[in-house]
Amino acid sequence: MRHRFGNAKLKRDIGSRNSLLKNLTTSVVLEERVITTVPKAKAVQPIVEKMITLAKADTLHTRRQAAAFLTTPKSVQKLFETLGSRFGQRNGGYTRITRL
Repeated sequence: MRHRFGNAKLKRDIGSRNSLLKNLTTSVVLEERVITTVPKAKAVQPIVEKMITLAKADTLHTRRQAAAFLTTPKSVQKLFETLGSRFGQRNGGYTRITRL
């Protein structure tokens, strides 16, 4: 059965959707909060969680994996230096969606 395997399409083609998710993830890492719509926030939340989990390992391989997804070198630096150490003892649930 293929239940619950679909991803949010956000009314975009695949290139636009990937660019949107990369840019939103980079913004969350740099600014630590963004104001966006609820479907976009729900689509980007698992990606941000995976990036922070990568940052907790802090090896050359994980840095390269994060740099392949994030759009700026400054965001990769902040992810590994600040966010990785901040959530080092936590096992998950790094992000929260609050409605305004």
